[in-house]
Parts: sequence; structure tokens; C-alpha cells
Amino acid sequence: MIDEESGQITPSDTRNWYVIHCYSGYENKVRHNLEQRIETMDMKEKIFDVVIPTQEEIEVKDGKRRTVERHVFPGYVLVNMILTEESWYVVRNTPGVTGFVGMGNQPTALRPEEVSQILRRMEAEAPHIKVTFKIGERVRIVDGPFNDFRGSVSEIDQNRNKVRVMVNFFGRETPVELDFLQVEKA
Repeated sequence: MIDEESGQITPSDTRNWYVIHCYSGYENKVRHNLEQRIETMDMKEKIFDVVIPTQEEIEVKDGKRRTVERHVFPGYVLVNMILTEESWYVVRNTPGVTGFVGMGNQPTALRPEEVSQILRRMEAEAPHIKVTFKIGERVRIVDGPFNDFRGSVSEIDQNRNKVRVMVNFFGRETPVELDFLQVEKA
């Protein structure tokens, strides 16, 4: 904690999660730099964990499924630490770190429920499917009994990972409900 009168950090004996800001796209580099500094500056007793919130996402490109890790909060890294003058200095002066998230010079600790929600979201077993099409757009069906049929998207259900496509079948428009991974942009 920062003492209001002196402006100095007073040691807090409790571990807390803090959010540090860095340049977007440099999260992995910042984590690597910080982990090296923790090792070389012997801060393992004060700085315990460095986490980049990510989520698995399935992307369909050119008919091929790819699983990619997406950053949930681009430009932010979580650090579990005991806030002292030394630990604050080590993190703040790590290459790539632009600062702590908080009011003025005072880092604000995340509430335990916020941390558990972020960590639970990272551990979710089902990867999120990235949808590259919109309602009204032409798509091609790439799997199932309607393989190679083309139609237009009439409805997208994110919760069930389903899409309804209007397909011209025997001269009339017929709605077909498909999985997100069964269609691609035409």
C-alpha cells in the first residue's frame, strides 16, 4: 500500500493480484522478462505468479480448423505478488511494462472474485468458436448431408454454436440448422 503522507509504499503481508499494462502483442515478452527478473533479483518470496489471460478459440480458414490461443485482455498481464517498495520497483521497471492499473501511482489489487472469474474463464473446457460470417452473408456448407450447398445466413445462435442457413433445395428456400464449424464464407 502507498502511505498517503509520505508517498512511500508500506509493505503488505498479503498476496494480491495486480494488473500491469504493457504494449499489446508484447504480453508474452513481458511475462518472460518479468520471470527472468524475479529469478535474477531474487524476488520469489514477493512475486509469485505471472499470468496472461488467454482463451482457446477455433478458427475455420479455407475449410481447415485451427485452434488458436487468443488474449482475453490484450495489453494486460496479471501478477500475483506482495506489494512492497522492492517488488513494485522490479515489476514497474521490467522492459515492456508501461505501468500498473490503479489510481494515480497506487496499484489497485483485483478482488478475489474477479481473479477467480478470470482464471475459471481460462480453464473453460470448450474452446470458443470464432464466427467469421454475419446474418445475410453467403456461406458454403463444408460438412454433413448438405456438403457443398450454398446459402445465406438467417440466424446465429452463439450460445449453442449453431447457425441457420437458408438453402435453395428443390427450387425453394429451406432453413438448415448447422454447427458453426460446418459452414464457411462463400
